[in-house]
Amino acid sequence: MKQYTLLIGGEAVATSQHAPVANPSNGEVVGYMPLGTEADLDQAVAAAGKAFKTWSHVSDEERAKACRAVAEKISEHAEELAQILTREQGKPLNGLGSRFEIGAALAWTRHTAELELPIEILQDDSEGRVELHRKPIGVVGSITPWNWPVMIACWHIVPAVRAGNAVVIKPSPLTPLSTIRLVEIMNEVLPPGVVNVITGENNIGAALSAHPGISKMTFTGSTETGKKVMASAVATLKRLTLELGGNDAGIVLPDADPKAIVEGLFWGAFINNGQTCAALKRLYVHDSIYEEVCRGLADYAAKITVGDGLDEASILGPVQNNMQFNKVRDLVEDARAHGGRILTGGAPMDRPGHFYPITLVADVDHGIRLVDEEQFGPALPIIRYSDIEEVIARANQNPAGLGGSVWSGDVEKAKHYAMQLECGSVWINKHGTIQPNAPFGGVKQSGIGVEFGAEGLKEFTTIQTVLS
Repeated sequence: MKQYTLLIGGEAVATSQHAPVANPSNGEVVGYMPLGTEADLDQAVAAAGKAFKTWSHVSDEERAKACRAVAEKISEHAEELAQILTREQGKPLNGLGSRFEIGAALAWTRHTAELELPIEILQDDSEGRVELHRKPIGVVGSITPWNWPVMIACWHIVPAVRAGNAVVIKPSPLTPLSTIRLVEIMNEVLPPGVVNVITGENNIGAALSAHPGISKMTFTGSTETGKKVMASAVATLKRLTLELGGNDAGIVLPDADPKAIVEGLFWGAFINNGQTCAALKRLYVHDSIYEEVCRGLADYAAKITVGDGLDEASILGPVQNNMQFNKVRDLVEDARAHGGRILTGGAPMDRPGHFYPITLVADVDHGIRLVDEEQFGPALPIIRYSDIEEVIARANQNPAGLGGSVWSGDVEKAKHYAMQLECGSVWINKHGTIQPNAPFGGVKQSGIGVEFGAEGLKEFTTIQTVLS
């Protein structure tokens, strides 16, 4: 079984210790993650700092060309990356699984390569000229999660590099192998040290976010860990982009057609087995169509094959890790104990691996854990309501504010209510469909800053105002 290495300054760096990475479908070891030390981290930050001195002065067109070359490398190695990803993350190769993720990473990389941040002329008259320039920040530290490891790595790395920064990325210890391979192929076309990868347990992430040689941290993950990243950045006043947890509400208005929206509701909630920050986590359905929507979702769920990600017939795979598996199970049991009606699923599947079936829980309300907490897995609470103003207020009571959606036969009416939701992104008759040209980020405790598009690229720059 392959022992992976760190990649620092364009060179493979072996470590004395490794940790096994397991396939969540069956528990088999798929490779060994190098356990980097703080000395390795110092070396990576130093290599990135050295590379930044040159890369930050490379022309804008050359940096765009380099990002295009990165995209071509991802395309060339797409199936290889998808296979590694499925083995360590568990998601199926097909459908909205690993091949979809690599395709999305490629699309984001290509779009970001073409972004530009031209000089802005704020004033040019007889009293003088004022220009706003955007300059790269320095060495960017990146910490990525286990749910979409390749795609989110590209979200962090590519805009940082496009803006002229160097990067040290630390992936989740649960899914590090696909990121290591991604950085290896990036280094085939980027100058040494522009992108470095270090892996290890959580102590390496903490050391990265506190490191004095890091000028900005970008982090995707839980709100609690995001708070720790923010706290560790205080000593050096690092700039931050934090995309944190969500508990997205979807509100179905009484004029919605249940048959027309069931498929969109299902995939809004269960893309990546529900292991997505901006998945639909709480579904509020008007009393007049409540039972019809419940039946429609249960019927649709019955058609979905859950199995080993390497099986081409699988549509959804396992929960990625044991901790998350246990959390989903506990939340469902708590809902059951509080009167929740289990429409589908409701108990672990009788097979090896972290398999939990698609679980729909009706007749629940605020005050139970499955509604109030982010489940981040294949369980969806369905909440009955009758008053739209009241349900919007209740949806907004949650401290999270990542995404939300309104479902209706009247798009303008849906927009009216959608604008009242306290969240960074809101969708009409769909949920979670992010795209590379639309800024994405949270409000309240779901994060700081945005990703994607020109606004996301600006997060990797500082402003210098030139007055003449």
